[in-house]
Amino acid sequence: MRVPGHVTAGFAIALGLALLTGAAGAQTAPTRDDIVGKLDHFEEGVELDVPALKQQVMERAKTRIKNDPGPVNRPLIAPDLAKLPAFNAQIQFDADTPIIQPESYQTVGRIADALVNASLLPYTFLIVGHVESNSKTREANAILSQRRADAIRDVLVNTFKISTKRLQPIGLGEEQFLDRAKPNSAVNGQMQILTFAKVPDAAPAHPPAAPAPAAKKPAKRH
Repeated sequence: MRVPGHVTAGFAIALGLALLTGAAGAQTAPTRDDIVGKLDHFEEGVELDVPALKQQVMERAKTRIKNDPGPVNRPLIAPDLAKLPAFNAQIQFDADTPIIQPESYQTVGRIADALVNASLLPYTFLIVGHVESNSKTREANAILSQRRADAIRDVLVNTFKISTKRLQPIGLGEEQFLDRAKPNSAVNGQMQILTFAKVPDAAPAHPPAAPAPAAKKPAKRH
């Protein structure tokens, strides 16, 4: 059966639009230099106890407060993080899991390349997970954001051999939106890499102490 020309043309146009839509939806990984440029202007660290902050996030996420101001007006749980150099990464995960989708591995690889750049080697970094406001509980989102931050750390350490001593993962869930005015926005699901502190100087090696001289035995009397 012969297909009318106008049908063939219409199909070709539809196919072209589908291909363009797919290309537009493809994730574009940042360059190493983009990431280095965001992270290499560290001036001063902030006083932050990461284990204590993790506990505070979970406690606040579990608390049912009658007068909770809601996601738009909820106070930031760690406002000082805004003082640190930051790179916001669009990492795609499987829904409600810490499983990184394959198309995001290139972005994680570029982050790894940046972290071993000479200008960033002297520093440690926070991997900060966020989650947009959704139908899940704040507690569930706090847990998910921590698991996703842990997943990024694990890939950087196990696949790209970044020293675990330079990375600290922390999930903030809904307790610190990236866009407080739009808590449901997908931008609030981005991961952040923050330049946190300088790598502590290694303690200078000391030569082993010389053994004490053996005590002389008293001479025998004859």
